[in-house]
Amino acid sequence: MSVRPYRDIHRRKSRQIMVGDVPVGGDAPITVQSMTNTITADAAATIAQVKALEDAGADIVRVSCPDQASTKALREIVRAARVPIVADIHFHYRRAIEAAEAGAACLRINPGNIGSDARVREVVQAAKDHGCSMRIGVNAGSLERDLLEKYGEPCPEAMVESALDHAAILLDHDFDQFKISVKASDVFLAVAAYQQLADACDHPLHLGITEAGGLMSGTVKSSIGLGMLLWSGIGDTIRVSLSADPVEEIRVGYEMLKSLGLRRRGVTIVSCPSCARQGFDVIKTVSILEDRLAHITTPMTLSIIGCVVNGPGEARETDIGFTGGNGGSGMVYLSGVADHKMENVRLVDHIVELVEKKAAEIEAAQTPAEATEPA
Repeated sequence: MSVRPYRDIHRRKSRQIMVGDVPVGGDAPITVQSMTNTITADAAATIAQVKALEDAGADIVRVSCPDQASTKALREIVRAARVPIVADIHFHYRRAIEAAEAGAACLRINPGNIGSDARVREVVQAAKDHGCSMRIGVNAGSLERDLLEKYGEPCPEAMVESALDHAAILLDHDFDQFKISVKASDVFLAVAAYQQLADACDHPLHLGITEAGGLMSGTVKSSIGLGMLLWSGIGDTIRVSLSADPVEEIRVGYEMLKSLGLRRRGVTIVSCPSCARQGFDVIKTVSILEDRLAHITTPMTLSIIGCVVNGPGEARETDIGFTGGNGGSGMVYLSGVADHKMENVRLVDHIVELVEKKAAEIEAAQTPAEATEPA
């Protein structure tokens, strides 16, 4: 299907950096990332969670490195990972150097918080020596005291000034391989800060609404904030912060990007909320299909509609569709065309079979270049 003009999103022009072998910024796809919540020093547990995130589609994974035991384990974690690993450093500059030496692809560190110019110079040199990029991460809850005194409270202007101050330190040390985030738990504050920062610089931006909440509330909050920014073309990489299994952060992130046509990965299911007209149990069917089709990474669309009011119209717009009818069966649509009837009791297995077949056909038709492009 062609993209309608009203769906066009004109992304902000930013410079591009590399996080390991993953490009961030420029014309690169918007990446989706998450963070482990295991004890990093427990390498086995952390590696297991990294692998779960990789399987869910994570482009980048961040791990916290608060102590020397964590940076020691990082080497093993990096070696086992298939995606770039970002080391989250707070104030201790030695942890940053150790993480770079251990193979971290990126350091999350604010250079203004680690002390003297000599320490900054050491961290920058370690990053250069080991091919690390960096992320400056400004948070409304931990702004510098002088900025709070200047502005009276956390505000977009204070957050942007903090970010640009840290950026200036890195640029003064001839280092420009960094991205910036200006996160807040308040949606309005975060969005305004990102909008101002986007106008003030061309560095790639890492989007996030921090401490967003649990799975449902955090998803809603993040979708509003990140959705506004992404729709306006702002953002080069995203992390949805949820008090939930980190895998859910990846799933929600992709759903955001898929909804805006910015990334495509896996099966996008179009389904109705169901009503008394439904010819089968829509809610249960969709829940089962989401689970059964989670292994499909090939982009495609599937409509599951309970009755013929909207079913045929939705099916015309999807790769595969099913519309419920009377008498215990419904109509299966392939490429928008009514193809054959199917009994409701066999619906799930039949749809899974059709989707897997369609995925294989799409993959077989791809050129080598298309096959290596991120979905």
